[in-house]
Order: sequence, then C-alpha cells, then structure tokens
Amino acid sequence: MSGALMLDIAGLSLTAEDKLLLQNPQVGGLILFSRNYQSPQQLSDLIREIRACAPRILIAVDQEGGRVQRFREGFTRLPPMAVLGELYRKSSVEACEAACQLGWLMAAELISYGVDISFAPVLDLDFGVSAVIGDRAFSAQPEAVAALAGAFIRGMREAGMAATGKHFPGHGWVVADSHLAIPVDERPLAEIEAQDLIPFARLMAQGLDAVMPAHVIYQQVDDRPAGFSPYWIGQRLRQEMGFDGVVFSDDLTMEGASVAGGFESRAAQALEAGCDMLVVCNDRAAALQVLHHLEAVNHPGSVRIARMNAAQHYDIDTIRSTERWHQAVTLANQLIDIK
Repeated sequence: MSGALMLDIAGLSLTAEDKLLLQNPQVGGLILFSRNYQSPQQLSDLIREIRACAPRILIAVDQEGGRVQRFREGFTRLPPMAVLGELYRKSSVEACEAACQLGWLMAAELISYGVDISFAPVLDLDFGVSAVIGDRAFSAQPEAVAALAGAFIRGMREAGMAATGKHFPGHGWVVADSHLAIPVDERPLAEIEAQDLIPFARLMAQGLDAVMPAHVIYQQVDDRPAGFSPYWIGQRLRQEMGFDGVVFSDDLTMEGASVAGGFESRAAQALEAGCDMLVVCNDRAAALQVLHHLEAVNHPGSVRIARMNAAQHYDIDTIRSTERWHQAVTLANQLIDIK
C-alpha cells in the first residue's frame, strides 16, 4: 500500500520537517518544481536524499514540454505538443514516430535521475479558447490527440515510465484557468462524449496507467468539479469505462478546488469520489491539514499507486551513449526550430 498524499518541498534540499513528512506512511508521493532544480548534480543529490528517507516514494514532475518543463538546463528542451499536431496534418506516420521519440526522450532523461513520472500527456483538445491549455494540447481533433498521445505513451513505456492522461474528461473548452478560477463547462454530456472523451476512452482501451481529473464543473452533468465527482470518477471512469488505473487529484490548493470547502473537506470529497492520490502543492499548511485528515480516518492507502514507479533504472551517461538519444535530441531541436 502507498500513502495517499503527494506533497512538495520548498527548496533544493530537504529540511528536517521535509524528512519527517516523507517518512509518514500517509505520504506516498512528492512532486518537484523548477524551484527544486538547479543542476543535474543537485537533482541527483536531492533524489538520493529523498530515497534515503522514503525508498519507494513516487517522485513526480510536470515535464510536458513547451511552457511546462520544470527541469531545463541539463535536460533536452522539448517542444510544445501542438507542434506534433501541426506535423500530423502533413504526415500522421511521421508525427506519431516523432511523438514516440519525444515520449521516450522525456521519460528516459527523468528516470536516469531517479524521477518516476511526468504528469503527461495532456489529452485535452485545443478548442482555441483555453489559454492555460493552448499549445500543451496535441490538437483540436480527438482522433489526432488519441493517435499522438498513444505514440507518446508508447515511447514513455519503452523508457520505463507510466503515463498519466490529463485533465479528465477535458479542460480545453473552458476559458477560465482552474488555478485561478472555478471554470464551468456548460456543454451537454453528449457533446463531451463526442469530442473530449474520445482520447481518454481510446487510451484506456490501450492500458492507460493513470488519469488526472479537471477542476472543472460540467454543469449539465454534475454540480461538482470532476475531481470531486462520484459521477465522473466512480460511475463514468471506473464503472462505465472500466478504468482500473490510478486517479490523481489535480492540486487541491487550486481555486477550482475551492468549491469543495476547506482542505480536509477537499481531501474527503476527492477520496470519496474515487481518487487514489491527493496532490497538494505550494501550501505546506494545506498539506498538513490533508495529512491530518488521512491520519484521522486511518486511510488505508492504495495498491494502485505502486504501479507508477519507474520500471527501469539507468544513469544519464548510459542514455546519452545511445543512438536513440542522439536521434531524439536532434528531432526535439528541429521541432523547437519549427515552433
């Protein structure tokens, strides 16, 4: 069993409080940000320190490419996924091959430093209205997103990394940024099914490892954001779509989560809806409140979370000595130049 809380740290190394928290059995994950990264050597030292406290803790980062790439210097710069959507319109075969290479490159570089997962890929559709999604999405077309994300995931898996599709059932239609507001999607369920749900359904059929629900209210379906919704997670995702992978909450400190009340209430509702792991970032007091709730209810944890640990282990020098790494870096640079 793995603890249900994924929290963060403030700096480049662990404080005494961080070390105590990471050893708490209710803490099962740690997410890293740009503030936690200075250099490859510092990252190696930090992860060695983390593993000394909690050998099997799930270490995550957002390393999608484009605007969302937390580790930059010393890592290959990755293009935004929309570049692959542009390429797909010219050659679907070439675009999917490129997606596979970039998925492998992203995952291989992270795993070589001891990071288990990047929260990727984005499965949202780019309807041209959501600035927070925008070029993070592969395409506006569901079939293109499914094909490109599927290829990206294949590359991740070849490197040994599990994939997380986000933001279920789709964040691309709403204008508001759920970090700062409470987005409401007013479309009928049939329209969401005909568009946004297609990539999720297709990739779940191929064994998608995890999903992250959106902090979006789909007004004609439920009055709660998807991450707190027994309909979206319990009924739709688990029962109707037969998904048995990990469900990560999106960050419970985001404004889009505020409709669920205080942090203990947010934790209780997310767990009740069916989330396996609760992500709480950038607010240590909030993380401690969620931890208190988990301890108070003696939360049993989840067997699913352990499936997300990296399946392979190797170092960066081994990766950089391969022809595949050189080819993938060349490809990434070419796609950056196109952008």
